[in-house]
Amino acid sequence: MMAPSAAAADSSPPSSSETTENHLQPFFVLHEASSRKPERTSTGTVKTRKKIDFSPSKLKNVEKPDVEIAKEGGDEGYGNLRMDAFEVVWSKIESTIKDVLRDINANVFNEIHQWVRDSFSTIRSFGMLTFREATQAFPIVTDASSKQLFTGLVLTKNMEFVDDLLTFEELGRHLKSQGCHVANLSSLDFMAKSGIGGCLRSLLRQFLVAPLDAADISILASWYREQGNYNNPVVVIVDDIERCCGSVLSDFILMFSEWVLKIPVILIMGVTTTLDAPRNILLSNVLQCLCPCMFTLGTPSERMDAIIEAVLVRQCSGFSISHKVAVFMRNYFVRQDGTITSFIRALKIACSQHFSMEPLSIILKGFFLEEDRQGLQDGLLLQAMFKHAFDLPSYGRNKMGEENVESFAHCLSELKRSQTRWRTVVLCLYEAGKGHRIQLLDLLCEALNPALYSSRTSGTCTKVDKGHGVSPSNNFPVQQHPIMRKGRLICQAVQKVRDLPIAQLYKLLKRWEELTVDINEIHAKLKELLYVIKLENGRSSRQDMADSSKRPVSRSQLNIEKESRAVNEKAASLIECMVRDHMQPVECSPLHEIVCFKNVETLQLALIGDPRRRIQIDLLESYKILRCSCCSRSGHSLLPSLHDTSILYNLAQEHGDHINLHDWYQSFKSKVCSSRSKGKHKSKQSPLPKKRKDMNEPDKPCEASIQARFCKAVTELQITGLIRMPTKRRPDFVQRVAFGL
Repeated sequence: MMAPSAAAADSSPPSSSETTENHLQPFFVLHEASSRKPERTSTGTVKTRKKIDFSPSKLKNVEKPDVEIAKEGGDEGYGNLRMDAFEVVWSKIESTIKDVLRDINANVFNEIHQWVRDSFSTIRSFGMLTFREATQAFPIVTDASSKQLFTGLVLTKNMEFVDDLLTFEELGRHLKSQGCHVANLSSLDFMAKSGIGGCLRSLLRQFLVAPLDAADISILASWYREQGNYNNPVVVIVDDIERCCGSVLSDFILMFSEWVLKIPVILIMGVTTTLDAPRNILLSNVLQCLCPCMFTLGTPSERMDAIIEAVLVRQCSGFSISHKVAVFMRNYFVRQDGTITSFIRALKIACSQHFSMEPLSIILKGFFLEEDRQGLQDGLLLQAMFKHAFDLPSYGRNKMGEENVESFAHCLSELKRSQTRWRTVVLCLYEAGKGHRIQLLDLLCEALNPALYSSRTSGTCTKVDKGHGVSPSNNFPVQQHPIMRKGRLICQAVQKVRDLPIAQLYKLLKRWEELTVDINEIHAKLKELLYVIKLENGRSSRQDMADSSKRPVSRSQLNIEKESRAVNEKAASLIECMVRDHMQPVECSPLHEIVCFKNVETLQLALIGDPRRRIQIDLLESYKILRCSCCSRSGHSLLPSLHDTSILYNLAQEHGDHINLHDWYQSFKSKVCSSRSKGKHKSKQSPLPKKRKDMNEPDKPCEASIQARFCKAVTELQITGLIRMPTKRRPDFVQRVAFGL
């Protein structure tokens, strides 16, 4: 795998407390959306939410519980509905990712299981042990071949082992389902400080399912024989051999090679870089104890393309992202840590933010996921949300006419139809460029670009010819096509269609025929092209038989090659027109805000963050966080009751690049002591007795206390990276590092 997706494993093998604490597992922190009124600006003015109307004429077949929740809870009720919709949509995405990664690894897992069974049969062929021999507390060795440990080296091709944690857990579950005894060991179990005892104790805890302090391999041998487990192999999976301590792993292998007849252990070890990694880690005598077999998992790019196709192209949940968000997520995947885990985490955050920001996102729960496709009739669209739909910028920009239920339903139907056609064209382009290192994530970024779509639709492209499927564009140079001037990957995919041999072109068109079954006009044109190719193949085969005894190159052969190039040009012209007419990005459709997440700034802030800006805001506006009584009465004025660091940083805003320490301290001192001077001034006019006044007045802070508080606050500002301490040249000045927000 799986880059551990957001998809967490269903179950995990028991491990030691130390191992559990040190395991790197993905996690997410989701916050409930703050209740606030959505603001939509279309012409520069803020539109307020319209009055909710729950009349039967406007709201047909609305489910009573949803209406009551929205009515009683207001925005909070809608927030609960959106949270429920998010859970449904993300669970669909999560399960889809699991299924995709499971299907990718299915063939390799089956090969590994067959190899495990063959290795177990080979170990059994050395002879069956008697009960007395099997229960003795020492190993039995007959010859050198019986000491060999069957070892499967699984090449993951990942630089980050995080993507492979769940892959080996999934492999363990697959082998367990086939009857094998499986234990998953992490590289953290093979640490030098724990020694051989640490990994052996973890192994015993997983097999015996009981806490044991003794690290004795004879206990495992007794368990294997006495509990009736001897009919199945024992498989030990190590996720990353290159992160293990070499000496501990060597002792582990040597120990089990001595006990292999009593405990038929079969090792499976993950290798990240190259298959020569064991030679660099293990000693030569340890390598002689191994009988290796090589397996290779799918590459990270293959797994990424499969996830992109299922989640963002085929849109298993109806949720989609905009062009800017797709570009940011691609760059985040490539530039940050390059793991599928990070991409899935970014996708989950984008999905959660979409549901927290867009009220109409609740439609995704029923309208795009229900098999009967009757979300409007199922009552998931509340009347207040229906009113909000007509305030969306895309609805007004496309001039959809009257604001009624029929218009809204028509827009949603067109949105789904355009997304279906867009998906079909993208997959056709991907099939054309799949063998030429065109990544689906890069192609997705181009396919979602609304500016590129506008440039295509504004230009001229080849038209569909009624008699021959598509008219050849031999009269137009390739450089003149608008599609060829922009869109590097789309351009490459179309050019590959022109260059394909006739046999490969036929296979490609057959694949396109399967993908375009929902688009009747394109499906019919593909059938015509396939029929033309069949005629050309039959004609060329007959001509080859006739010209086999004649001169090497005949005029008929040249005609056949020319006709073959014409077929390639027809196929290229067809895909060009498909791109122009049917590949409309989601951002160009009305009501796309319902299904499309566009706020790349909030996603960037959630993933990368801006800690320095956050610290500045917290220091300058601490009253918004504290919400104490004194701050609420004073408004935005600076009070001495604030934290010293907050007071000091607010005072720093009055200075430039350099702050004089003496002036800064005097301002801080006057601000800290201001409340006491005001208290003394008021006490002179108070009619209370003198003793009562003395009792209420706090002690005046001494100079040393104020200086200590000042130094502590300055040090905190330095630690947070907001100021730079004085230098030898200017010992009485500090320098501001951060300016503005």
